[in-house]
Amino acid sequence: MSVNQAAVSTAESVRSKSARTTTSGYTAMRPKAPLVTFSFERREPREHDVVIDIQYCGICHSDIHQAREEWGEATFPMVPGHEIVGTVKAVGSKVKRFKVGDRAGVGCFVDSCRACPECQRGQEQYCSVLTSWTYNGREQDQLTPTYGGYSERIVVDENYVLRMPENLPADGSAPLLCAGITLYSPLKHWGAGPGKKVAIVGLGGLGHMGVKLAHALGAEVTVLSQSNRKAQDAKRLGADHFYATSDPETFAKLERHFDLIVNTVSADINWNDYLKLLKVDGAMIVVGIPEKENAVAAASIVMGRRTLAGSAIGGIEETQEMLDFCGQHNIVSDIEVIPIQKVNEAYERVLKSDVRYRFVIDMASLKQR
Repeated sequence: MSVNQAAVSTAESVRSKSARTTTSGYTAMRPKAPLVTFSFERREPREHDVVIDIQYCGICHSDIHQAREEWGEATFPMVPGHEIVGTVKAVGSKVKRFKVGDRAGVGCFVDSCRACPECQRGQEQYCSVLTSWTYNGREQDQLTPTYGGYSERIVVDENYVLRMPENLPADGSAPLLCAGITLYSPLKHWGAGPGKKVAIVGLGGLGHMGVKLAHALGAEVTVLSQSNRKAQDAKRLGADHFYATSDPETFAKLERHFDLIVNTVSADINWNDYLKLLKVDGAMIVVGIPEKENAVAAASIVMGRRTLAGSAIGGIEETQEMLDFCGQHNIVSDIEVIPIQKVNEAYERVLKSDVRYRFVIDMASLKQR
C-alpha cells in the first residue's frame, strides 16, 4: 500500500468513526446563485484538531470568483470564506499550541500533504500533492469537501491554525489572513525595506494592505492608480507618493525608477508599460489574476535584466510571521463590517469597487436570522 493510499484509508476509517456536529452557514448552491442559509456537518475534534467558534470572516474577491465558478470547475454547495477569526471552543487530546478561549485564525488552506518538498520548506500553499483549501477543496482523504468561514464554527488541525495578535481588533485582523499575507509574502521575498523604492499598483483590498506593509517595512512607497481619486487615502495609509496611470506623463517620469513593483489589479493593463518603470535588476510581482492573458514583450525584460514573477499567499510559518509583524506595528485592514444577511449585496458592491477597503462579516448575525 502506498503512503497516499494508507493516508486515505486511515482518514476514511477515522471519518467513519467520528461523530459530527451540525453547523449553520451561508452557501452558494450552484454557480452564480445568491448565497442562502445552509446546514452541514463539521467533524468532532480529532486528537490534533482545534474547534473555533467563528466571530468574523472577511470577504475576499476570490470568494466571488469561486462562488460564480469563474476559476474553473467548482464544488457545490460551496460555503466560502478564508479570512477567519474566532475563539477556540474545544481542542483535541494532543493539541499543544492552543487552549480553550484563545483567539485563533484560519487562512486560505486547512491542510496539505506535509511530505512534498514544498511542504517541507514551509511553503504549504504550493504543495505539489494536495493543498486542502479552506473551501471549494477536499480534505486529505480526497473525498470530504471543505466548507469555509461563512459559518458558525470550523474544525482544523492545529498545525494549520494561526495565533491572532491579541492587541489588534478581531474584525480588522480577519483580512490579514488573505489580503495581508498575499502582499507580505512578495514584499519580504523581494526585499522591500529601507533604501528600496516600492510601487503598489492598485489601491483596493490588496493594494491598501501593500501600502501599509511596505511602509512599515521601511520602503519608500508609491501608489500607482488609475485616477487621482484615492490620492489622499494613499497618503493616509502610508504612501510617500501617488501617481495617476491615466496620465501618460506618469510612465515617462517614472521610467527606471522602482526596485520593486507589486501589481495587485485583476484588470487588463499593459504589463510592458509597468516593467519599464523598473530599475536594472528590478522585479514586478503579479498577485492579481486578470481574466485575459497578458502579452509581455521580451525587450521589456531583457533591456534591464528585469524580473516578472508571480506570488500567491504564504505558508503557515510566514503567515504567522506576518501576523506578529502586524501586531507589532498595529496594522489591520480598513474594513466595513456587515451582517451575513447582506453578503449578496456586499458581493455586488465589491464588483463595483464600492468598499474601502474590505468587507468583514460579523458572524454573530448568523444567529439572528
